[in-house]
Amino acid sequence: MPHSVETEMSGTSQLMTESFGYMIISLILAIVLVYMILAAQFESFIHPFTIMMSLPLAVVGAFGGLYLAGQTFSIFGMIGLIMLMGLVTKNAILLVDFTQKQKAQGASTWDALLVAGPIRLRPILMTTTAMILGMLPVALALGEGGEARAPMAVVVIGGLITSTVLTLVVVPVVFSLIEGLRDRVRRGKPPVAKLVDGAPERDDA
Repeated sequence: MPHSVETEMSGTSQLMTESFGYMIISLILAIVLVYMILAAQFESFIHPFTIMMSLPLAVVGAFGGLYLAGQTFSIFGMIGLIMLMGLVTKNAILLVDFTQKQKAQGASTWDALLVAGPIRLRPILMTTTAMILGMLPVALALGEGGEARAPMAVVVIGGLITSTVLTLVVVPVVFSLIEGLRDRVRRGKPPVAKLVDGAPERDDA
């Protein structure tokens, strides 16, 4: 090809490139929206990060599922990845929310996690199993045109499997580390001086 010839994407390739760009923006907005909702729900800017630690775990399973199923990462796969951002956080929400309720009743972080884990295990497994079984017919591509929609279901199923298994281990560890750091920061604060009967008194509590 002579140097004076210029090439550019057109037709279907151009539409695919533009669509992926829009999908990436949608994925970023989905993550930001999930964080904002979690911050409002838990009234904290820290624990949403604990819950969102399940998102990278889901991405690993999503692409691993595509590899094992021999599927390509199409537009439907990107839609499944966006869906996954909202689905996988519910496991961590169940675990963290119950743990915080136990801590509010006076339990330590370790004891609260030991109580929350077994109690929340059943609803986590039930909801995850229901979503996986619901996506299974789409992943098997049984109907006409199912091959095009199959990557979406494969992404969701793979992400749910890995995030559920790893969330039960990673989220409690991250939660305990964050709570331990917050406790050390609180203990490291200097005592506040109070004024009692005109004389300053140090509050060492």
